[in-house]
Amino acid sequence: MRKIGLLSDTHGWIDPALMHHFRACDEVWHAGDIGDPAALDTLIAFRPLRAVYGNIDGNNVRSRLSETLHFACEEVKVCITHIGGRPGAYKPGIARTLAQHQPDLFICGHSHILVVQMDKPLRCLHMNPGAAGKQGFHTVRTALRFDIEGKDIKNLQVIELGKRA
Repeated sequence: MRKIGLLSDTHGWIDPALMHHFRACDEVWHAGDIGDPAALDTLIAFRPLRAVYGNIDGNNVRSRLSETLHFACEEVKVCITHIGGRPGAYKPGIARTLAQHQPDLFICGHSHILVVQMDKPLRCLHMNPGAAGKQGFHTVRTALRFDIEGKDIKNLQVIELGKRA
């Protein structure tokens, strides 16, 4: 079993409370808009990190990360990118990527809106952890924590980190 901490849209600020919430996690996954190489380094030093760059990330972050990740965690095929959309309204090209790779779990960020939804036609769980940073239009900073055991994604918890400002 792997315990995963999932966040997005930190925009250069890693809330110290995340370290508390993710302390039991085996890995941290970041769905883009890290915002600062120091924030990236903080996460790398904390736990094994799987991360993608987002639209606000400069070359100093982009040169260290990919736009999209495809990997397996336990028996779950995962795809992570920053700008992905949502079931029924995916970004152009994402629907093709999902059809080609057929992940069990698709993760994106960008919208600053927390969503966990099953995409029934693709038989794929869609997750967007919302935004953990202070920048943006969201009112509450959020992240997710969950377990992957074999093919099962379970024990999903929404973490509210407080108001944005």
